[in-house]
This record gives sequence, structure tokens and C-alpha cells, in this order.
Amino acid sequence: MKLIALHLPQFHRIAENDRWWGEGFTEWTNVKKSVPLYSGHVQPRKPLQENYYDLTDPAVRKWQADTARNHGIYGFCYYHYWFKGKRLLEKPFDEIIQTGEPDFPFCLSWANETWTRKWDGQESDVLISQDYGDENDWKEHFEYLVRAFKDKRYIRVDGKPMFLIYRPASIPRCEDMIRYWRKLAVKHGLEGIHFVETIGGFPTYDSQVFDASMEFEPHYTFAHGHTNEIWIELNIGSNKHIVVNYDKVWSAILERSPHRNGEIIYPGAFVNWDNTPRRGMDGQSTIGSTPEKFGVYLSRQLERSRHGYKSGFMFVNAWNEWAEGAYLEPDEEYGYAYLKEIKKLIQARSH
Repeated sequence: MKLIALHLPQFHRIAENDRWWGEGFTEWTNVKKSVPLYSGHVQPRKPLQENYYDLTDPAVRKWQADTARNHGIYGFCYYHYWFKGKRLLEKPFDEIIQTGEPDFPFCLSWANETWTRKWDGQESDVLISQDYGDENDWKEHFEYLVRAFKDKRYIRVDGKPMFLIYRPASIPRCEDMIRYWRKLAVKHGLEGIHFVETIGGFPTYDSQVFDASMEFEPHYTFAHGHTNEIWIELNIGSNKHIVVNYDKVWSAILERSPHRNGEIIYPGAFVNWDNTPRRGMDGQSTIGSTPEKFGVYLSRQLERSRHGYKSGFMFVNAWNEWAEGAYLEPDEEYGYAYLKEIKKLIQARSH
């Protein structure tokens, strides 16, 4: 089982974020301004040795890849942002392609959400919206992606580059687009494209056009688990805040039947969850998480996946979602402890 960690590129300045959120905005802005909402709520989260990095620095990208590889992560799944020809946060990935560094496996997930001020992908207070266009637009998108697809580092299944789509149900002619891209891929000398639907808390795409699906945790369990057991509502002053029970989320993941119509499913895992740096009181925060528990639950999920899913990959949320509390990177509280749990598991399985 190969672990792929989801990777957020929003750790560098772009003109659009300067305009929307203020001069110098990056994901670290949200992380640094976060405050604890209740007793025992650990905020703000701080990277180890104040490593508030900038992803446009090649040395940072090398450090991430080396650290991930040394602790048993197989590759990164970079989020990709495309708005009908308009790209955002693309510079680090473009440099990865142009320079061939770091030499570390990767794939892409098209995070095809409309961007809003609430960080929720809903259609309120829109910053930039999605418009999927027609074949000409699909062709332009594919021609941007194909250089990555042909890269020797790109993660493949049966020779086909793996490409994830975050919300396929939002794409009006998704099936047509996928079939068209597959034709273009063959024209460009590829075996095809291995399309993966992300399944989380939003509508699923009712079609056989995808090759596989990926359980995006903890969102998939938030949507399909017993939420009355998973979370409780806290009254904080005149406001309400959702607190998530880490153990119960993982129990719901581990108890769920993996079978779904015989399709290929890539199971998910999550490190932790706390999106209050982005959403404040309207977010959710987790209680009860520790590196040791994560190691135990991940071990069980790996075992469960080996028998129930029979798929070669597991997606971990996430490498660096600092403003959602879902990160493997070392922090001031636990250092490298979460990564060490993974390393221990992978080494044990390789013997």
C-alpha cells in the first residue's frame, strides 16, 4: 500500500490573494491569526522552528519531498486550480515540472471549486467562479496538463497518469470532458488517463466514466457516518461551535464496509481536523488526537484496506493543510511524531 499525501500549494503570495485578502496573504496568515475557542483548544498551530516557508523556494520543496520520502510517504497529490484558462497558485508546481526537482512521485487533484470568502466552495460572496466551457476550453486545460502527465515522476495506474477531480458533479458535461481527454491522451502517446472521483461531503457523480474513487477523510465520514456520535455542539458565549471526537471519527472509518459496486476505491486517512483558522466559530475542531492514536488507527486502516479494498494507494489528508489542522509536517507541539508513526508502520510492513 502506497501512501499519497494531499498537498496544498497556498504557501506563497499571488496577486489575487493580495487583492482579496490583503497584502502579503498566504495560508500562514490564517494560521498565525487563529485563537483558541475553548479550554484545551490548541491554536495557533506553529510549525517547528518557525518554519513559515514559501513554496516558491526550491529548497523548501526539496525539504518537503525528502522529509516525506524518509518517513514512508510514497508521493504527493498536488491541488491544481484551473478556472477556464485562468490558473491560480501554479508557480511552485510549474517550477517542479520545469526543473525536474524534487525527484519525488506526484499526481494532481483538480480542486474545481468556486473560491469564496467563506472557504466553503459555496456560491456566496464569490472571489472567482468556475466555468467549464466546451471542447476548446477542455483542450486548453488538457494541453496544460499533458506536460505533467508525461513526466517520469507522475504516478500512474496501468501506465495511465492518475488524475483526481474534487467535485465532478459540479461539471455540467463531465462525462463528455473525460471521454474527450482520454482521446487527447492517446493522441499524445499516453495509455489514457486514470480518472479518480473524490468522494467527500458533496454530491457524487452517478456515472461509470471514472476508473476509481477516493474516500476523502474526514469529510467522507462526516457525510456518511453517524454525526450525532462524531460531534457535539459547544455553546461559546452566544455562539455554537462543532467539536469533533477524533476517536469516533476513526471508529466510523474503520467499521464501515469498504465494498461499493465492485469499483476501485482508494481509501483515505486523516491526520487531524481543525478548520477554525479559516472559519473561526463556524468551523469544526477535533478533540482527542495524538500521534500515537493516529499510528494505531492508520495501522488498522492499512490492514483493512489490504483485505477490503485491494487497491494500491491510500490518500492521507494531508501533508500541509495547516489552516485545517490536517498536516504531517513537524510542528512545535509534537515535532516529527506523526511522521515517525508512518515510518514505523511502513518499515514494519516492508520486513
